[in-house]
Amino acid sequence: MTEKEIQLLGFERNDEEDLYDNNYRYYSYTVAMGLQFISNSSDEIKDGDEWYIDFFNSDPTIRFTEFGEVQALINLLEKRIIKSDTKEFKV
Repeated sequence: MTEKEIQLLGFERNDEEDLYDNNYRYYSYTVAMGLQFISNSSDEIKDGDEWYIDFFNSDPTIRFTEFGEVQALINLLEKRIIKSDTKEFKV
């Protein structure tokens, strides 16, 4: 998967800096609280390597490398979200 494809899926770019002042980026996507996807980081990409998407904090790791699979999964999950009809209670 390419970085452009991850952006097309609506992932949020996160820019970070390590202890040695090296800059890198990764992408994340939150479907619902506790259900998130995260990409590998730019400093892990070597010649010929591509980006991939993991479920965040899963054990074992669940990884996707194909744009179409991630797109279909996100679409399926997003369609199943039940919107809360409750209104915020203000004190």
